[in-house]
Amino acid sequence: MKNIKLIITDLDFTLLHTDKSISEYSKNIFRKCSEYGIKTAIATARYKIGAEKYINILKPDFEITTDGAMVYHDGELIYGCGFSLDTTNHIIGEIRNISTTLKITVATDIGVFWNSHNISESPKLYKAIYNDYSKPINNCAYKIVAELPDKKTALNIANKFPDCKLICYRGENLYGFINKNAGKVQAIKSLANYLNIDLSNIIAFGDDFNDVEMLKQCGYGIAVSNAIEEVLNIADYITDNNDEDGVAKFIEKNIFLI
Repeated sequence: MKNIKLIITDLDFTLLHTDKSISEYSKNIFRKCSEYGIKTAIATARYKIGAEKYINILKPDFEITTDGAMVYHDGELIYGCGFSLDTTNHIIGEIRNISTTLKITVATDIGVFWNSHNISESPKLYKAIYNDYSKPINNCAYKIVAELPDKKTALNIANKFPDCKLICYRGENLYGFINKNAGKVQAIKSLANYLNIDLSNIIAFGDDFNDVEMLKQCGYGIAVSNAIEEVLNIADYITDNNDEDGVAKFIEKNIFLI
């Protein structure tokens, strides 16, 4: 594979092992990309505070976070696509109409709000700001995530807002709401424009529903073998699973050793 200028990888169940660790081998391969003049990026559903640990370890050139609604470079937000303040508070209101006890997180430009009393105990969200949402918030949301009974309930909420789309996650009863114009693909297109490169110069790795379009649109879309069927069916190539360092192996074999 020649002319690869940017490598993008999802984190959970793709680059990360199932226990959320990263092997020394994967760390070394990821860091070595710069020696080949290749930029690196993570593309994750996680908020930036939830991905911070891995950002510090991998030191990617760019961080696509919040399901593609936010892109960071050198600690600065270089791209963002969120809801209006009115839509933000109405979506929160719809969730609270089901139950005021449902866990809700809201990513904004000043941080992540969460209505949990156990924030300090969360490995992902220990830097979140407590908010019980009993009053309207004053910051536009880039993503709203809620624990909901089922997908039908989540769809009913999303369909009430013409600028909203629903994000589902494998094996979880968490549902994300983002702007219909946001997503990993949109973030990658913005990043490609920022770097003045073509999508054909990008290779992307993923495993879940929110990776499908990313793998389709980039020059090469690679699925780890533990990916869901929808991802396996559209991938250009399938590499070893996340616990076997499939991402790193593919990079070393097909990009470094050419």
